[in-house]
Order: sequence, then structure tokens, then C-alpha cells
Amino acid sequence: MRQAPVPYRRMVFVCTNVREEDGRPACGLRGSEKICEVLKEEVKKRGLKGKVRALKSGCMDLCESGPNVMIFPEGTLHCGVTAEDVPALIEKYLI
Repeated sequence: MRQAPVPYRRMVFVCTNVREEDGRPACGLRGSEKICEVLKEEVKKRGLKGKVRALKSGCMDLCESGPNVMIFPEGTLHCGVTAEDVPALIEKYLI
């Protein structure tokens, strides 16, 4: 194993988990795929590829609050995110 510095100045994790029916809501069934897609498009459009990484994540175990987005290195959690919230996230974290 070797250690290396994180190559991105910011990472945006979007929960896209989909689970079989077990009574809990799943972020992946509530629009998180679209949220991640729009974030990735904005990263590319703003020339931030290689500096900012928007990516899908597995379950964050915060299903009832989702869709959920975590921003690092800030360690900030945004809950109940919709595609309409993406511009505000971009303004706050990608500019």
C-alpha cells in the first residue's frame, strides 16, 4: 500500500443508492442520478475537471433525509437535495 495526496481540491459525493423494497426510501429513486449528472456537467463546463470531482456514492445511511450530497474537504452534508438545488451548490462550492 502506498499513500498519496488527494488529487482534487473538492469532492462532491451524491448518494445514488437503490435498494430493494425494505420500507426505507432510496436516494437513487428520488432524483439523485440527475443531481450527479448535472453536477458533473457543471464541473466540466467550468473547466474544473481534475480539480473538482462529482461522483456517485453508495448508501450514506441517511435515507430518510435524502437525496444526500456530501462535500469534502468541508465535511458538509446537504439533505433533501433536488435538481433545482444544484445551481446553489455550484455557486457555493464550485466557483
